[in-house]
Amino acid sequence: MPRFGDGLAVDTDLVRAAETATAIALDPLGDQQPDLVAVFVCGRGDEQVESALDRAAAASGARATIGCSAPGVIGAGQGVEATSAVAVWAAVLPDVKMRTFALEVMPAEAGMAVVGMPERAADDAVAVILADPWSFPVDGFIEQTNTSLAGLPIVGGMAAGADGRGSTRLLLDGKIVARGAVGVLLGGAVRASALVSQGCRPIGPAMTVTAADNNVILELAGVPALRKVRDIISALPPTEQAMASGGLQLGIARDEYVEEHQQGDFLVRGIAGADAEREALVVGDVVSVGKTVRLQVRDADAADTDLREVLEAFTQNPSVGVVEGALLFSCNGRGAHLFGTADHDPALVRSALVADGVAGCFAAGEIGPVAGRNFVHGFTASILAFGSAQLDSKQG
Repeated sequence: MPRFGDGLAVDTDLVRAAETATAIALDPLGDQQPDLVAVFVCGRGDEQVESALDRAAAASGARATIGCSAPGVIGAGQGVEATSAVAVWAAVLPDVKMRTFALEVMPAEAGMAVVGMPERAADDAVAVILADPWSFPVDGFIEQTNTSLAGLPIVGGMAAGADGRGSTRLLLDGKIVARGAVGVLLGGAVRASALVSQGCRPIGPAMTVTAADNNVILELAGVPALRKVRDIISALPPTEQAMASGGLQLGIARDEYVEEHQQGDFLVRGIAGADAEREALVVGDVVSVGKTVRLQVRDADAADTDLREVLEAFTQNPSVGVVEGALLFSCNGRGAHLFGTADHDPALVRSALVADGVAGCFAAGEIGPVAGRNFVHGFTASILAFGSAQLDSKQG
C-alpha cells in the first residue's frame, strides 16, 4: 500500500479546499494513519488562511503537522499561483523519529539569538523548515547551521502571505503562528534525498575576483567590477542582453580546480545592486578574493534542462531505489512567469521520480544543500525525495 499521498483543491472557500485536499491526500493511504502531514495554503484573508491550515491539520489525524501560507501551491502534478487553493502532503514514516520545532528571534547580549532548535541527536538525518522572511533571519540562520548542524541537510522555503509583511501564517502541530519559523527534524530510519536545481545559464567568461569588501565585489580580473560587467553585457547578443536586463545573477564556482566551469558548477547568488561610487557590485553573499565567478541569466530552456539533468542523475543512481513521494519548493519566479505554466516543475518532478505523493509550494526563497552546505537560494527548485534511497545530498 502507498505510504505517500498528495491532494490539491482550488476553491474560493479555503476551509472547504482544505477538507477536500486532505481527503484526497489521505485516500491512497487506506487505513494507515499519516505520521507527517504538510499543508500549503494560497489565498487572501488571514482568518481564512488560518482556518484552512487548522482544518487540514485536524482532518489529517497526523502525528505531526507543518505548513504555511504561500504565493502558490503544488500538488497532483500541478501548480496553482495567486489563486485560492490548498495542497496537502501526507506521509507514513514507520520507524522514523520526528521532532517538530518552532523558531523565534529573541534579544541577546550580542544582539539577537534564534531559540527553539532542538539539540541535535546522533541519528538526525534531515530537517524541513518553513520560515517567515519578514520576522526571521533565515539567511543568517541557515548559514550558521553549516557550523552548528554541520552535515545536516535542510530543505524548505520562505513562506509568504498574500498581503506582505504580517500576513504570513505558519502551522505546527495544529497551532498557528505568524512569526519565526517552523519545521521538523527527521531521524532514525529515514530514507530521503535532497536535490537542488538552480536553473540559471552562465554567460560571458569566467573571472577571478581580484578585490572585494565583504559582499561587495570591487574588481573582476583587475577591472572595476561594474565596468567589467557592463563590458561583458554590451558584447552579448541582443537576446542575452535582454535576459541580463531581466535579472542578472552571479555564479560562484563550487570547485576552483575544475578546468572549465559549466552550467551547474556554480552556486548562483543574486546581484542586489551596484555601488556606483566604487564601480562595484553588491552581491547576496560574501565573495572572497581569488574566487572564480561567472555571470548568470534566468532562462526557461536552461532551467528545464538543469532540472531534468538533476532528476535523471538522481534516479539513475543505483543506490536510490524506488522513490515514493517528495516535497517540492519552487521559486515564485519560476512557474508561469518563466515557463508560461505553473505546472512545469510539479509535473516534471512527479514524472521523473515516478511518484504520486509530490506536493509543496512556490516560495519566496528556497532552502537546500549544495556541495554539502545549506543555502537560501533564489530561482531554484528544492526537492526532498522519500523512498528506499539512503539519505544523500544532491545538487544541480
